[in-house]
Amino acid sequence: MAHAAPRPRRAIERGGTTDLLSERAHRAALVVLPVLLGLVYGYWAAANRRYGGPITGWNLLFGFLTALVFAVVLMTLMALAPKLRREVHAVAWAAFCGIAVGFLFSQSGGSVLRSTALALAVTAGVFGIMFYRFYTREDAQGHRVDRP
Repeated sequence: MAHAAPRPRRAIERGGTTDLLSERAHRAALVVLPVLLGLVYGYWAAANRRYGGPITGWNLLFGFLTALVFAVVLMTLMALAPKLRREVHAVAWAAFCGIAVGFLFSQSGGSVLRSTALALAVTAGVFGIMFYRFYTREDAQGHRVDRP
């Protein structure tokens, strides 16, 4: 039978997890992650827009501008959203995700009504998940609660 490895009493009382990356790596991830996600999103939007046709200069420009806007909005959301109350925090993430998915779908040639319906469905789902997450990890004033 497998047993848990013994830990010193001090480590048990301290709790939490071991942080493998340095503070510098965490700060770099706050920029690198949105840029990488923005590039993927921009490529995806440009690919949807060209409908499998040849890659043109306008298509590349559209992809890079989409990537830039996505990355800037994501970085802004990552910086400002934690300062909001949990309800508004959840609404901000839900709106961002719903708009992003609706825009991608609209670039593939779907109707405005289907794009809107999909965006609203994604927004509702993300809001439910994020509200639950923030509600269980913050107190009423918005301060994070340390979990045992």
